[in-house]
Amino acid sequence: MADEHRDDKIQSAAILWARYSEIAFIIPAAIVVGLLIGKLLDHWLHTHWLFIAGVIVGAVLGFVQMIRMVSPRKE
Repeated sequence: MADEHRDDKIQSAAILWARYSEIAFIIPAAIVVGLLIGKLLDHWLHTHWLFIAGVIVGAVLGFVQMIRMVSPRKE
C-alpha cells in the first residue's frame, strides 16, 4: 500500500515537471517559428520587415497558448 502511494507521488511529480517545462518552452518556440516564417516570407516577397511581424505574432500566439494551458478546463 505504501509503495502504491509512493509511485503515485512520483508519477504526479513527473507530470507536473512535464507540464511546467512545456509552459517554459512554448513562448520561445512560438517566437522562433514566427521568426522563421517571417524570414521565409521576407525572402520570397523581397521585403525586410515581415520577420518582425512574425516575431510579434509568434509571441502573441505563445502567450495565448500558455494562458490556455494554465487556465482550468471546462468539461
